[in-house]
Amino acid sequence: MKRFPHRENPTTHSPDLTDLTGRQAVVTGAGSGIGRACAHRLAAAGAHVVVVDMDAEATAKVAAEVSGTPVVADLSTPDFTDALPPGTDIVVNNAGFQHVAPIEDFPPEVFAKILKVMVEAPFLLVRSVLPGMYERGWGRVVNISSIHGLRASPYKAAYVTAKHALEGLSKVIALEGAPHGVTSTCVCPGYVRTPLVEKQIDAQAETHGIGRDEVIERIMLAPAAIKRLIEPEEVAELVAYLCGPHGSFLTGVSLPVDGGWTAH
Repeated sequence: MKRFPHRENPTTHSPDLTDLTGRQAVVTGAGSGIGRACAHRLAAAGAHVVVVDMDAEATAKVAAEVSGTPVVADLSTPDFTDALPPGTDIVVNNAGFQHVAPIEDFPPEVFAKILKVMVEAPFLLVRSVLPGMYERGWGRVVNISSIHGLRASPYKAAYVTAKHALEGLSKVIALEGAPHGVTSTCVCPGYVRTPLVEKQIDAQAETHGIGRDEVIERIMLAPAAIKRLIEPEEVAELVAYLCGPHGSFLTGVSLPVDGGWTAH
C-alpha cells in the first residue's frame, strides 16, 4: 500500500486561514491585474514572492511593493525557468494574453504563442519545482484559469483552448502530487477589471461594431447574475485561501468566481 506523508491538520494552525510565513511563491504575470493582486495578498500572508513578468518596469515596481524578488522573463521561451530562485513552495500560474478574431482569420503564430505562454509555460514551471516540493512534502499550485476554461465563447479559439488545456494539466498535477503533499487547483474568474480585459473590450467593440459600454453589458456581463466586473483582489483572496493551511484538502478542482455565470 502506498504510504502518504503526514498531512497538515488545519485545526492545529492559528486562526489565520492564510498564514504563509516562510513560504516562497512564484507568481507569473505579476506586473499587473490578477497577478499583482496575488503578489500583494501572498506577501501580506507572509510569503516571499518571486514576481515574474516580461515588463521590466512593472516587475521591479511590484517586487519593490511586496519586498519580493523581481524576475523579468518571457514565458514563451523554454529556458525562462533558469532565472527562478530555488525553493519554490507555491506556484501561481497567471500569465496570459488574449487575441480576438474569427477562426478563419486567427493568425496561427498567435495561436501557437498563446498556448506556449498559457499551457507550456505552466507545465515547464511546475515540472521544474515539483521535485523540491516533493522533497519537502508540501506544495501549492494554483492555476488562474478562466470561466473560458469551463465555457467557450466565439472569436477566442486560442484562449479557450489554452484554458481548457490548463484545466487538464491541473488535474494531472493534483493526482500525481497528492501522495507528496502537493495540491493543484484552478481558479476560474469571469471578467476581471484588468488591463487584459480593457484590451478585450476594445477588441470586441471592433469585432462586433458596437461601443465599449455595449460590449460590457451585452457580451461580457450578459451570462452573469451579478452585473459587475470582478475586482482582482477578490480573485487573490481565493488564491491565498487555497495556498493556506485550510486549502490542504482542495485539489483537482475548478472554482468559478463568475458571479453566477455557470448557474445557467
